[in-house]
Amino acid sequence: MLADIETEVAIVGAGPTGLMLACELALAGVETLVLEKLPRPIEQVKGGAIQPRTAELLELRGALEPLLHRAVLRDAAGGHFAALPVPLDCTPWQTKHPYPIAVPQWEIEEVLEERATAAGVRVLRGTAVSGVESDDDGVVVTADGLQVRARYLAACDGGHSSVRKLLGLAFPGRPGTHQAVLADIRLSTVSSLVPQQMGHMSTLTRQGGGYWAMLAPLGGDRYRFTFGQTEQGDTDRDTPIVHEEIATALRAVYGHETTLGTVDNASRFTDATRQLEHYRAGRVLFAGDAAHIHPPLGGQGLNLGIQDAFNLGWKLAATVQGRAPSGLLDSYHTERHPVGAQVLHHTSAQRVLADPNPSEDLAALRDIFIDLLRLPDSNRHIAGLMSGLSLRYPLSGDHPLNGQRMPDADLITEAGPTRLSTLFGSGHAVLLDLAETVPADLRLPPRVDLVQASCTDDLGAAALLIRPDGYVCWAADSSTAHEKTLLAAIATNIAELP
Repeated sequence: MLADIETEVAIVGAGPTGLMLACELALAGVETLVLEKLPRPIEQVKGGAIQPRTAELLELRGALEPLLHRAVLRDAAGGHFAALPVPLDCTPWQTKHPYPIAVPQWEIEEVLEERATAAGVRVLRGTAVSGVESDDDGVVVTADGLQVRARYLAACDGGHSSVRKLLGLAFPGRPGTHQAVLADIRLSTVSSLVPQQMGHMSTLTRQGGGYWAMLAPLGGDRYRFTFGQTEQGDTDRDTPIVHEEIATALRAVYGHETTLGTVDNASRFTDATRQLEHYRAGRVLFAGDAAHIHPPLGGQGLNLGIQDAFNLGWKLAATVQGRAPSGLLDSYHTERHPVGAQVLHHTSAQRVLADPNPSEDLAALRDIFIDLLRLPDSNRHIAGLMSGLSLRYPLSGDHPLNGQRMPDADLITEAGPTRLSTLFGSGHAVLLDLAETVPADLRLPPRVDLVQASCTDDLGAAALLIRPDGYVCWAADSSTAHEKTLLAAIATNIAELP
């Protein structure tokens, strides 16, 4: 079939997941085209919390700094579980970014799109996908009469994914039972009940007049307003959201002194929970909300999608460029599907604990859970879960570091002092030699960088092979070379050997 445009990889969806994936592919030199149905970006706050692990990943590519410049001022408070009033402490996880970073989603998208286009990615807006056809060599996507042929297609087009529907893929799970409204608003006047600065989630939530609400200040007169009724009504999700609906909820929770000025945008959402059984269908791969949806509790959705992109990007690039070992692309599903399932699991638990109209028994359960979160070991466990810092992939090998993220560390190299995170700006894997265990003349595949350095901190090994997404896939303890196992690890986890 003839196509109007040919590209190596086509991505459907220019949200954070699609744009992050585009950045990763372009960094590896893969020709990439992004198709987005919206004619122009929408300035929506939506998912505006960058969790600590996502911050670490963005820093690996030098993308965190421009986002920090756009961050909303917030208290130095940890994340939350089900909005319970106990901050989650991420400091035991050895991270330089222990607190969530508040950045409106549209600003995250703007930064990522600027990086993607600067790297050569084409973003075509106003192109809604209407057809997807696959064969053994690639995929043809029809979008508003335009035909795009790509070797692979990545569907990053959200919870209502057109690609998923066109392929007739089941999206099993649980439909929504509770509904709420998310609105970006401006206030004309505020009462003393309106929070003045972003802080811990428990300080931003209130109830009153039959409503529950969360009002997050974004600076000036701008706020992100999330609300719902404590007793669910019969409002259809497609019912238009009018000014008075939002104003009524504001007055009920924050008093008559709080008056609504303008509504920048608003949408309804539910607590539906669904996940694709397989993240790959031939030459089509799914990431972000196109692969999984869940209750929006704990700031998980945007982060889960960006981390999907980090896992998929380097693997897809290696596959397209013919340097991937057998099974590398399939490992995207193997590694990320359980992570998505875990998020669905704990957001379902949070949905119960955060019920705005709890029974006496549920109130008792909340009290017990709050007590547990105040215990350091329990808090550490939940903090690692919610932040993504505790994630460990099931990689082969018997070293205890295999599959774990490698925390940032201060290094001394021949070029001078640096940080571990700066070694990943090229998107390469890094073979970090801390005790001269690796022969300097060892032949490594392209995009695997040997870095010899010293470190005052104990990183747990004398040498480590770290994937482009920051996870260890081989480590050696002694100063004796382990060339055979190292080469086997590269050939299994990174790229074919030269």
